[in-house]
Amino acid sequence: MTQAPLDAPASAYDMGHAAEAENPATFAVLVDNEPGVLHRVVGLFAARGYNIESLTVAETDRNAHTSRITIVTRGTPHVLAQIEAQLQKMVSTRHVQDVSRDPNGVERELALVKVAGVGAERVEALRVADIFRAKVIDTTIASFIFEITGASAKIDKFVDLMRPLGLVEVSRTGVLSIERGVETL
Repeated sequence: MTQAPLDAPASAYDMGHAAEAENPATFAVLVDNEPGVLHRVVGLFAARGYNIESLTVAETDRNAHTSRITIVTRGTPHVLAQIEAQLQKMVSTRHVQDVSRDPNGVERELALVKVAGVGAERVEALRVADIFRAKVIDTTIASFIFEITGASAKIDKFVDLMRPLGLVEVSRTGVLSIERGVETL
């Protein structure tokens, strides 16, 4: 049995796209609010081996029976175009927008961060929270719970700085998105 050279694609599916870099993408999808829609969206990703890094969904208009799904994923430009096309083909989909490519797109995330500490670490945790504009929403003698909103990278940095100060737990909402101006999804 002969082996393929190390620089050869692993399979025919890898040919032509091997040199493309993966980029993050955020898709806002307006769907009919009906049973099974979220399952079909997640199934679309699973069936093709795409990963969902963040997923948020909620009803946005009770009278129109619509929900907004915000999906953060990663892939080559070709893969991201395929994802967008597949989302648009779904029967329950009303609109798909690639927020990450839209200059008017706004993305934010909410996190609750629990930090336990006393003495100097406690004071430093409050100082860092102030710099990041995180709010204290609960406090005990030995811990704080901070609420922080912003870009995912900002939250990542805040969590990294809290780690040596006694980080205990993190709960994140996932990315939410909206478009600036009067336009709607």
